[in-house]
Amino acid sequence: MTETRTTCPYCGVGCGVIARVDQGEVSVRGDENHPANFGRLCVKGAALGETTGLAGRLLHPQVDGERCDWEQALATAGDRLRSIIDEFGPQAVAFYASGQLLTEDYYAANKLMKGFIGAANIDTNSRLCMSSAVTGYKRAFGADVVPCSYLDVEQSDLVVLVGSNAAWAHPVLYQRLAQAKRERPQMKIVVIDPRRTATCDIADLHLALAPGSDGGLFVGLLHAIMQRGGEAGAFDEGKQAAAVAADWPPERVAQFCELPLMEVNTFFDWFISAPRAITLYTMGINQSASGSDKCNAIINVHLASGKIHRPGCGPFSLTGQPNAMGGREVGGLATQLAAHMNFEPEDLARVARFWGTERLAQTPGLMAVELFEAIGRGEVKAVWIMGTNPAVSLPDSLAVCQALATCPLVIVSEVAADTDTSRFAHIRFPAQAWGEKNGTVTNSERRISRQRAFLPSPGEARPDWWIVAQIARQLGYGEAFAWQHAHEVFSEHAALSGYENNGRRAFDISPLANLTREQWDEMSPVQWPVGKPLDLTRGWRDSGRLRMLPVLPERTRARPDARYPFILNSGRIRDQWHTMTRTGTVARLMQHIAEPRVEIAPSDAALHGVQSGDLLRISSPRGLMVARAFVSEAQRPGSLFVPMHWNAVFARQGKVNTLVAPVCCPQSGQPESKQTAVRISVWQPAWQGEMFSRDNVTLPPSVHWLRKAASVTHYTLAGDKPAQPWLMAFCEAQGWQLQQARGGTTWHLLAWHNGELMLAFWSDRHLPETDSARVEAAFARAPATAYERHALLSGQAADEQRAPGRTVCSCYGVGENTIQEAIRNGCHSVASLGRTLRCGTNCGSCIPELNALLARALLPEAAD
Repeated sequence: MTETRTTCPYCGVGCGVIARVDQGEVSVRGDENHPANFGRLCVKGAALGETTGLAGRLLHPQVDGERCDWEQALATAGDRLRSIIDEFGPQAVAFYASGQLLTEDYYAANKLMKGFIGAANIDTNSRLCMSSAVTGYKRAFGADVVPCSYLDVEQSDLVVLVGSNAAWAHPVLYQRLAQAKRERPQMKIVVIDPRRTATCDIADLHLALAPGSDGGLFVGLLHAIMQRGGEAGAFDEGKQAAAVAADWPPERVAQFCELPLMEVNTFFDWFISAPRAITLYTMGINQSASGSDKCNAIINVHLASGKIHRPGCGPFSLTGQPNAMGGREVGGLATQLAAHMNFEPEDLARVARFWGTERLAQTPGLMAVELFEAIGRGEVKAVWIMGTNPAVSLPDSLAVCQALATCPLVIVSEVAADTDTSRFAHIRFPAQAWGEKNGTVTNSERRISRQRAFLPSPGEARPDWWIVAQIARQLGYGEAFAWQHAHEVFSEHAALSGYENNGRRAFDISPLANLTREQWDEMSPVQWPVGKPLDLTRGWRDSGRLRMLPVLPERTRARPDARYPFILNSGRIRDQWHTMTRTGTVARLMQHIAEPRVEIAPSDAALHGVQSGDLLRISSPRGLMVARAFVSEAQRPGSLFVPMHWNAVFARQGKVNTLVAPVCCPQSGQPESKQTAVRISVWQPAWQGEMFSRDNVTLPPSVHWLRKAASVTHYTLAGDKPAQPWLMAFCEAQGWQLQQARGGTTWHLLAWHNGELMLAFWSDRHLPETDSARVEAAFARAPATAYERHALLSGQAADEQRAPGRTVCSCYGVGENTIQEAIRNGCHSVASLGRTLRCGTNCGSCIPELNALLARALLPEAAD
């Protein structure tokens, strides 16, 4: 048995994890000594041990769909890249990287693309996540510096969460905040979000503002601060920013944001009177056509009020990925050079000297959305995609897929054998996964942590930095990429951060450049700058002063009209991650929300004849998706919410980005993924069904399907054409014995072979209820008696035990029906439910839903 300290590969909180390997089985627990989480883990982190299997892994290189060895794959990739560069120039090549990469991987890719191929066309999925925040910080401070820490969150008197459902997207930080609130009840928490999310569970005030109107709220707050003695003159353009804000009194703010005036004034009063205030913001701010300005509007109120650069204060952008910050540090964005340097003459000369290159790109490259548009136009003829799935995650995803389909050379470095993006690849490189990788990541509070390997590299999987270095050698640049270990890459990266720095750049980890390999192996989490405090008093602008940017609030580009009357929002759900290549394989992580669903307000549902459980077609001028309706009081009228995760591997029409227009912030290039004008229509298929099968089943093109993680193959199906002909033909072709039940619109089928259950299918006009756990158990051990088989065929259990219902607590598999029964039996608080059922006692992510179930049961004790 071995134990290894490493770092979680999910969100930007950057939790420490202790991975235990015992006779090949992996289990994890939180690292009690890691300063990001002190032992806490969310449900996704706690399930990491269940994601380390090799099913579905890409384990060998492939060229044009055929397996080959590394020598052939690298030589072919090198030859094809060189041919394109020679004929069309370096601008015809692009890399698209990921916040899932380690810093060492990122550094290598950026060095090759910008430094030696000679074009800056390397961008990253972090462009979709936090590039507006980068722009905001750089415009205000002169450097991409997050000026806060998690300790500040706990120490603050007022915590403002705007555009952030931290309870689901950053659950461990949310639990730290909830604990601080319990210990200091006088702390106030404000949630600013059109939806009433799980984060509102601990809020003293929820501002359910109009989608995209956040800029007006913060510009109005700046005006209120200035009226009560705020300071603007000490900052560049401060007086201009205050003058613009003077046109935004509370009455105008209330009208613009569609909020009650009393709520606006309450928020303003709380912010101004709080000795310490911190604002946490993420995708709801960043993913906007005016995202950069919104970020600066937030920074402005902290500058003017003096609530910055002291404990418990500041504008705190929470990153969405485990190493989006590391990518920023190495220059992974097309608009940056390495080590937080810029496309300016001094920086260009400095990086060229350090790398010893005469080919350094001299101008910024293509940002994510425009990069794939350039592929579609045929201007970029080769793209290397590393550790990300842009065919799902980019807006206007149908156009992205069309671009990839026509691109002469698509190279993919990937862990999963099948993704929406890799289906377009000519060359596939098998990359190492979490547990096999060795390197560093940086979390939202600028803390660098080690991600350590504790599993052998399977098949022919290799580190991403190694793959990049091998391609560099194929292109003739091997001398500059002669690293033999990830430690050597890190040391070079650290040395560049201090090269000719002398305090002129905020990012400096040069004291780590001389660590021995053993010291690097044992390196503890550390915040940058290393060896000196972060001094924000002067910033890093040439003037020596911080800047307040004048911000004129804008509405969203998407506007509802008679044809498309709804504004669609998209985002993360609690138990899933990105495009599900990791979490979608874990059965218990698919139990909480098991399929694409669209949340709709009761008034809108009544107007459009929608009931919970209906299938809805959601369409925009760009595409269509199908999701199951979920009528929710938490949803603002006129708005819808759909999860971002589903894709063509898990559902036939579940991809939300088919609807989203490629409208971007002109400063940051970040797309406006949070607001899309759409319409809905109820789809009543002829039948809906649940199918479980021991092996994969080829489905007809006419069948709508979605796949769910389970111990057997599990599909939820629907169709307008009868299911019996194709399913009966399939089963009979296998020679299976069939057991059927028909009645009215229902049709149930069990298929047996040599006493084993091979396939089970239940269908009706509406989706039939099945107990998945009992069905899967029947595949593992066939029912012993005819009575039990008939009970299974009917969809009922042989005993009378009630099914647990929709999973609420994924840690312990506790269902909604079980919780409701416990409430009826006297569990009238979260603590009581925890003692009885264990729900809410591990990661805490389900506590908001437990409180909601208690509240719906009209129990006064629910205030617990």
